[in-house]
Amino acid sequence: LKQKIAKGQWKPIGLDNIIEPQDGYDVVSTIDINIQDIAHHGLLRQLEKYKADHGCVIVMETHTGEIKAISNLGRTEEGKYYERLNYAIGESHEPGSTFKLMSLLAALEDQVVDTSTIIDTEKGRWRLYDRIVRDSKHGGYGEISVAEAFEVSSNTAFAKMIHNGYKNDPQAFVNRLRLMGLHKELDLPIKGEGKPVIRNPGDKGWSGISLAWMSHGYEVSLTPLQTLAFYNAIANDGELLRPRLIKEVKEWNSTIQKFDKEVINPRIASEDNIRKVQQLLKNVVEKEEGTGHKLYAPDFSMAGKTGTAQKNYVGKDPDKLRYISTFAGYFPAEDPKYSCIVVIHEPDKSVGYYGADVSGPVFKSIAQKIYANNPMVDEVASLDPFNEVLEDAYESYFEEAQKEVQTIPDLQGMSGMDAISILENLGLQVEVRGNGKVKKQSVSKGTRLNQVTKIILELS
Repeated sequence: LKQKIAKGQWKPIGLDNIIEPQDGYDVVSTIDINIQDIAHHGLLRQLEKYKADHGCVIVMETHTGEIKAISNLGRTEEGKYYERLNYAIGESHEPGSTFKLMSLLAALEDQVVDTSTIIDTEKGRWRLYDRIVRDSKHGGYGEISVAEAFEVSSNTAFAKMIHNGYKNDPQAFVNRLRLMGLHKELDLPIKGEGKPVIRNPGDKGWSGISLAWMSHGYEVSLTPLQTLAFYNAIANDGELLRPRLIKEVKEWNSTIQKFDKEVINPRIASEDNIRKVQQLLKNVVEKEEGTGHKLYAPDFSMAGKTGTAQKNYVGKDPDKLRYISTFAGYFPAEDPKYSCIVVIHEPDKSVGYYGADVSGPVFKSIAQKIYANNPMVDEVASLDPFNEVLEDAYESYFEEAQKEVQTIPDLQGMSGMDAISILENLGLQVEVRGNGKVKKQSVSKGTRLNQVTKIILELS
């Protein structure tokens, strides 16, 4: 800071009040660069294949809530994709069939049904007042259990289950969803988190069909991260964690502030019911009739739920109908390490739009590539620690290797690998013909080393 004085001169002022700048702190994020790369490119490939409008992927560490990857891509007018908006955190929308997990857990907790309860799917169509609930399978599934209804994702079964189970007290259903924290924001340290919508009876928009439509993911709204946090709680045996993007704040090697695991709810449901839905999420992928069976791999276990929600469904023009394709779950199924959600908006209907086809393959690719990049431990049967032939060969090699020699050794009868090792350690070039043990050597034993540069071994 300077002041202009007489004759155009400049005089420094305020030197005593100037504070020297300090280096900023380092923010250590939870993002894993390798997992981020896998998630980003997996999402990009699928968006391009299905010519979708936009999509997002989130990968979370099950036991800590640390977000290991988060990718958001939107489409330009030219058909290219870039990081346009933070859809994963900011975009609240109707989740579709991934919400059936929440509906089922609520019904199990309130003892409205059990997984063995039989429901008639009404040939795939069930009329409620002036509206019709439809299954994706023409003709429906007949009479099936609640467990089977979840695995095949029957809309009619879930609509009947929740409507008939709570029609005399709809507030009880809403209260159970609220007890599980579905009406609350995750309270992230990031601006712009989308607000979840879980209406109460009597609120604007509530009607006689609300219970049935909420049962399979309509008339409710969640962000992808809010949905994932719930699925992560199931993988984590009922413990709901607040997702975290920052591990710590550091100044050089000193930690200024550390961010540890934050538990929102230590148990969102009973242990018994958590175990039941864990098995059903596994069945969705493993059973042939499960909606996620296309993702099944016999050597790698996954658990999750498909979701295909309609957008712009108000009105009767089928050309304006759009879809949101989702897959949410975790892996490995038996001992989950990561949870993941993939949401793709408005895929080209002529290419495909079901969650299992559009979002599921991204989930599977991410899961398998993460584990391909991590060491796996396999146990093998004990091996015989003693082999007389190998021991004799090693002793012969060891004896020769220890000698300080000035001449070519006798290599006949020695294994080819041992002979090569001895000669190369003596600084000689070795040419090998055949396999097995040394039958003949081109330079006879006793020849001084300084007279030899190359030796040929014939093996048999």
